Order: sequence, then structure tokens, then C-alpha cells
Amino acid sequence: MNRSPYLASLATLSLLLGACAPSPDDLKLPPPPKATTQVDLARFDGNEIGDPIGDRRPWVAHVRAVDLDQDGRLDAIGCEAKDSEVVWLRQREDGSFQEIKIATQAQAPVHAEVYDLDADGDLDVLVSCMNIVFPNNDKIGTLMVLENDGSQNFTQRILLENVDRVTDARAADLDKDGDLDLVVGQFGYDQGEVRWMRNLGNWNFESETVLQLSGTINVTIDDYNGDGWLDFAALVSQQWEEIHLFENDGNGGFKKNRAIWGSTNDDYAISGMTSADLNRDGKPDLVFTNGDGFGPNPVPGPRPWHGLQWLENMGSGFFKYHRIADLGGAYSPVTVDIDQDGDMDVLALSSFNDWANPKAESLMLYENDGRMNFQSIVLAHDPIQLLSIDVGDFDGDGRYGIVSGGMHAYEPYERMSRFMIWRPQ
Repeated sequence: MNRSPYLASLATLSLLLGACAPSPDDLKLPPPPKATTQVDLARFDGNEIGDPIGDRRPWVAHVRAVDLDQDGRLDAIGCEAKDSEVVWLRQREDGSFQEIKIATQAQAPVHAEVYDLDADGDLDVLVSCMNIVFPNNDKIGTLMVLENDGSQNFTQRILLENVDRVTDARAADLDKDGDLDLVVGQFGYDQGEVRWMRNLGNWNFESETVLQLSGTINVTIDDYNGDGWLDFAALVSQQWEEIHLFENDGNGGFKKNRAIWGSTNDDYAISGMTSADLNRDGKPDLVFTNGDGFGPNPVPGPRPWHGLQWLENMGSGFFKYHRIADLGGAYSPVTVDIDQDGDMDVLALSSFNDWANPKAESLMLYENDGRMNFQSIVLAHDPIQLLSIDVGDFDGDGRYGIVSGGMHAYEPYERMSRFMIWRPQ
């Protein structure tokens, strides 16, 4: 591979993680919980799945656990950004996984979600594509769906094209008319957008832009103000470093958005967000990481302010900030009751770390004691440079396993992985 395309492709992570310029005004964070980090490398056993890694340097931007063929065995799907492929990791009866390419010209896919978008009883795949992986202000983004014919043969349909580069899309019935509408985040570069798309039927959508800012990485959908209508939130990086809330007006539209949290540190490096009722009070909260290792430095790495935090939903659309832990290069927060003790724990990755140190953490668990104090536990030191994880019961034994994807853009090109399943021991 020649150097030019490879260096250009390094910007993919910058786009996914929200690369931005540093600021002397560092955010004054609450101190993290005073807990000694534990190490429990035997808690999960990680094994490669899918095609062998060979001599390639994987660029898995996203993974999602889902029973795509609805046969009762949990599968996974993944986005290979460099190869422009969406793959299905189908679980066989013996617990092994067969890799099947369901899209080979997805144009730098970076996020995939699964829904029955056409209400025909099978699962379709909604794919967000940047199209070009290096910084570009052209309107080259694409949102597509892989329509399932019921036998896991997929037809590619373009829902949105010639727009600022797309990084995330989610579906829900936002207007309560019985079909699934869409919320779309577009990172762009100097310019970007957040929009929602009303489903008109027969794969036709009416689009409305609700925010014009560059840097959106993730969008989430839930009823955040408790009025019975679904709202959505957007994680906006770059120089903004904010989380915006869009409240449903109950009349087929959304109220003017407002920032519910923001950092004064332009290099805060927001990197991922998920929605869950973390404290189990009946209101959806927001859990997010800041861990972008890019920016002005030639080599990515952790920053002192990187970590994991959550916004507690206080009701009526208001939120309170809580720091969970410091974590250099933090990315891909996932909430799950991993120990099945009745409270919600959090998994996260250190995607950028001091990999010369063999004890640098890669996969982390933050175990909730039931009082919203979180114990930091290192689950794995390697493989390194994991970028995305998801959870599910892969063995059908009632316990949660983990699926991970690795993106290897920088040295060291060792201890690499592509797709892995981590089974509880």
C-alpha cells in the first residue's frame, strides 16, 4: 500500500472521534471516584471470529450484536471502513461464526443498526457511510439500507445521498404514525448537520435539518422529557464539544434544540455516546466518552482529561453531569448489567493508549456497586486499538458476552484483531 492513501485514511478516526484543536482552557472536572483499579483478565475469554486477519490492518469502525436471521442464535454485523464492506458474522449451530459480506460497495461505512424498516417481518440493516475517509467538505455522504428479502439476501437502497458525510443513523416512530422514521448525524468537516427523516412509505422520506454544526458522531433516541413522545440527542465534537437535545413537540416536529452539556476545552475529544437508564429511576440517561487521540500531535495517544461520564436525567429535559472514571483514549461506551446483580454497569475501550506499555488497559469494565459508585476493572490488555464493542448472550446461557472490532491505523502493528467474541468464564 502506498503511503498517501493510507495517511488519508487515518482521518477516518479523526472523523469518528471528533478531532479538534487544543485549547488552553481545560475543563475543570469533578474528581473521579477514589477506587483502585482491579485487573481480571480471566473474566472473559476472547477469540477471533470471521475470516483470518492475515497480513491486513483491519479498519473495523463499528460492530453490533444482533440475531440477523432470527434463528435464535446471536450474530454480529460489522463495518469495515477501509474495504467499504458491511459483513454479517453468522453464528452456526456449533458456536463458530461464518463471515458473509452483505455489502461490498458501501463507501466507507462507519455505523450500522438493524431494524425491520419495511415492516415485512425480517431485519434490514441501516448503514451510515462517509464515502471518502479523509477530510472533505464535499457533499459525498450516503445513508443506505440493506433490504432483507427474508432469506438474508440484501438489496442496497439509497435513502440519502450527496450530503455532508454521514456518521450515525437511528430509527424510531417519531410521529406515532406506525412506521419508522430516521434521525441522521452528519459529521461533514467544516460543515455538518443533524436531520430527521419522516417515513412516507415505500422507501420515501421527507427530510428536515434541525441542526447545522459540523462534528456529529452519535445520535440517540428516547423519551428524554417524559411526555410520551420520542426525542433525540446528538453528540457534537470538533470545536463544539456539546450534547444537544431535540424535544418532540407532539405535532409532527421538534422544538428548537438546546445544548444540555458542553465543554470549554476545545480538545475535550468527545468520542461516543449511548442512551440508557443507568441509575434505573425510570428516566433515560446519557453515557458518553471523551477519548479522541487525534488533533495536533503526529502520534495519537491518551490525554489527562479523557474518560467516561454520564448525564443523569433529572426530568423535564434537564440533566446533571457525573464523572465515572478517567480513561485515556476512551471510546465506545456500552451499558449492561454484566454481573446480573440488578444494577447497570458500563463497558468502554481505551482505543488510544501507551501501547509500548504491556500493562496499558484496552478493554475496561466499570462495575456499579448499586449506589452509582463504579469500580474500574481491566478486562484485557490486548488486543490493542479496539474501536467498537457491543454485548449480548452469544451462548444462550443467560450470560453476557462481548463482540469487538479493531481499527489499526497507527503503529505498533502488533497485537491486532479484527472481530472477536469475548465469552464469560
